[in-house]
Amino acid sequence: MAEPERAGSARSMRAMERILAAKGLQAVPDADPADEASEENPGDREWHSRARADYALSRWQRATPPRFRDAEATLPEVIGWADRALKDNAGAGALLLTGLTGTGKTHQAYGALRRIAAGGPDRFELIAVNSADMYGNLRPSQVMGAAEHELQRLSRVQYLFLDDLGTAKTSEWTEEVTYRLINYRYNHCLPTIITSNLPARDEAGPDLTDFVGARVASRLAEMVTTLVPMIGADRRRGGRAA
Repeated sequence: MAEPERAGSARSMRAMERILAAKGLQAVPDADPADEASEENPGDREWHSRARADYALSRWQRATPPRFRDAEATLPEVIGWADRALKDNAGAGALLLTGLTGTGKTHQAYGALRRIAAGGPDRFELIAVNSADMYGNLRPSQVMGAAEHELQRLSRVQYLFLDDLGTAKTSEWTEEVTYRLINYRYNHCLPTIITSNLPARDEAGPDLTDFVGARVASRLAEMVTTLVPMIGADRRRGGRAA
């Protein structure tokens, strides 16, 4: 007794083709696996690069507020820092964007991180936090060790974006926390983006050094490889930064 033909066997497929040919019809050939492999081939270098970029961009999007999901780095200094961070993560140092409210510092910062993610890095970890929220999360609580765990999380993450540094009320506690955070990232060569409404240095008025203290200012001076002072009117009120 002949064995029944299995669906999809070569013999049954040939029989189907003869029936279709007798009726004047032509079977649609199966897609060539080689063609599919050329588009989605896990062994292809470009395929891996796209996969890394897709993964990194998904992590960037989760860390980015909806208002900044269209952020794009447009300033040459910011683009240059992002490209260096993508090429040499440990050598990127810190990017410090200073300027008055509404000059586009946060937009440029998220744009720099997006550019890095789109480049398909081997690894992409990001925490973005407003400095006021950071200090709020680091204050002692009833949960034993929670604040210390949060500080370690911020200190060790691959990319940290610290927004609006210098807006919180200063104290010995904020200076100590900031020093521990910056000192760890400085010693371990971890890329950091900082924005501040305060200038890095200003002999005539308050500057970032007045807020963070001399110890942190010293670390920042060595850590910051790219300083971008942004000037211009408040973009939120129709102005344009330069």
